[in-house]
Amino acid sequence: MVQQYESPVRIYKYPFELVMAAYERRFPTCPQMPIVLDCEIVEDAISNNGAKRETTRRCKLAVEAPYLFKKIIGVDVVFFIQKNFLDLKARTLNIEATNETFSSRIEIFEKCRYFAHPENPDWTCFDQTATLDIKNFFGFEHSMEKMGMKQYSQTTQKGKEIIECFINELKKEGVTHVDRWKEDGSAEPATTATTTVSCTNEKPPLSRDNSILDADYIAKHLGQLSPLQESKLVQFRKRIEESGEHGVPDFPTLLRFLRARDFSFDKAATTLQESMQWRAEHRIDDILGEYKMPTVVEKYFPGGWHHHDKDGRPLYILRLGTMDVKGLLKSVGEDELLKLTLHVCEEGLKLMKEATTLFEKPVWNWCLLVDLDGLSMRHLWRPGVKALLRIIETVEKNYPETMGRVLIVRAPRVFPVLWTIVSAFIDENTCSKFLFFGGPDCLHTEDGLEQYIAAENIPSFLGGSCNTLIHEGGLIPKHLYKSDSVEENNGAHPAHDHHGLYKSIDLKPGQMFELIIRNTDPKSVLTWDFDVLKNDLLFALYRTDTAIEQSFNDAFSSVFDGADFKEGVNYTKLEDKVKCRPKEGVQGSHEMATAGTYVLQWMCPPSCDGPAQLMYFHEILSSANYKGSMTSLQSGFSSNSLQSR
Repeated sequence: MVQQYESPVRIYKYPFELVMAAYERRFPTCPQMPIVLDCEIVEDAISNNGAKRETTRRCKLAVEAPYLFKKIIGVDVVFFIQKNFLDLKARTLNIEATNETFSSRIEIFEKCRYFAHPENPDWTCFDQTATLDIKNFFGFEHSMEKMGMKQYSQTTQKGKEIIECFINELKKEGVTHVDRWKEDGSAEPATTATTTVSCTNEKPPLSRDNSILDADYIAKHLGQLSPLQESKLVQFRKRIEESGEHGVPDFPTLLRFLRARDFSFDKAATTLQESMQWRAEHRIDDILGEYKMPTVVEKYFPGGWHHHDKDGRPLYILRLGTMDVKGLLKSVGEDELLKLTLHVCEEGLKLMKEATTLFEKPVWNWCLLVDLDGLSMRHLWRPGVKALLRIIETVEKNYPETMGRVLIVRAPRVFPVLWTIVSAFIDENTCSKFLFFGGPDCLHTEDGLEQYIAAENIPSFLGGSCNTLIHEGGLIPKHLYKSDSVEENNGAHPAHDHHGLYKSIDLKPGQMFELIIRNTDPKSVLTWDFDVLKNDLLFALYRTDTAIEQSFNDAFSSVFDGADFKEGVNYTKLEDKVKCRPKEGVQGSHEMATAGTYVLQWMCPPSCDGPAQLMYFHEILSSANYKGSMTSLQSGFSSNSLQSR
């Protein structure tokens, strides 16, 4: 089987010579790529008065695979041969890499290229392709294909970050410019400078009196504007410049905020100033350089950038149907998911600028493709929806008019329920950009995906021919969930806040925890979701008309053990006890038809040999908002949880 991979062109806003100085620092090893254990130069030849250099390296890489797999194939490291062809006169570096280990069973050929930007000589472009031909690999051909794709994805994502990192190192050392090669070979390796290299040779967008925008600038960066819109944009910039304390954004950003508020100065100014304050408080301008993606996100988040749509917009793909929303939220938390989203948005802004240069036309928004194949009721899990709504609200406020088109593909029957909840929080103008493809075939229907994405860029998982670098998602193992240690407290059952959504409770054998809920809203819905992290637990739901106060005293008895209570007379068991074992998750809901006191009860059986630990979340959905949209569901074990043991 032969697989081909291709990454989109990336742009460094630095000259080729400076990028090459940073590139050389990758060898023989670099901390950002721990998989590379060593690189030994076996051949190195310089010719044409120093203009050309051919270097061959033998690189030793660690095998990133499960222990059993490494034991079967009998190796912990593999060797690759890398050949570099540097031409300083042409300002190009071509790299070819092939595998030495298992070359009779697998053929891996990777080709990378650094070259000066064709339109801006002070920028550098990078592209990368690879082929993987698996002939015979101990019966693990499919596994090797998946691991190869994963490895290619990771190295592609890290490659640009590594160059940026070493360029920053050079800057700290005072190196901000490297001379170009000259015919006499007199170029110096590097010089120090007090100013950075200019990123563009374009003339200023404003006239000398700051009253008129340059026509060429408008055509290249902003698109068609009426004279009135152009005038308002210039006036808006002047107003922000006079009143702003956080600097003045570029014209495309100013225009996006104006468009989002129908060119209303007051509304746009208020929104923009609040956003600039938010950016300053949360150091958003530094997120591209400082953000470190958690390991869980790297391995399980099914989203990433993938070429462009037919209008030149950067295309982001999110395989929401295969995303373990609950696992991500429990392993990294809501704040980290928000930070991930903001990083994606900042990448989007950068890619839009690069696309504007690449396609020589204004590209001021991006395209989102959401694959819902696999979406089920577990995605309607309340904490996940709650986190999603918070993310949507933040993005809507601070990145207006950046979403050019949203393609929703393979939407199942459950999707309208999610859309009803989410769409209420999305700007009406943004909602109008959503296009839905409900069936399994989104290619060959009338007005299918090929109307919006070039056929060669349609992902293979949607029936196209293009392999993507996007992870498939999947269930996150529960041992990666964050929780408090059961050893930290010796009290009755300490409850600890968990990411603002979950609480963690420790119960000794025989202890119970009862959550008292006083309901005054008939026909509201009580929902719960909990995970058992250690030892068995028993769960039940009760109702009574008697008012009961929440208490953490005497945790070895129930509120219903008192003489005043008798089951079937003044309290009722609404749900029989469910036995929950370690690493299982339970979700459920109950329509509280009448007012009264409802009690969620968890108990660690006396027969347990040690304490149990519980992580729980509950929420009451008001009758006004959810009337008729949900029926009572008996507690059920989550297949998502059971599979992630």
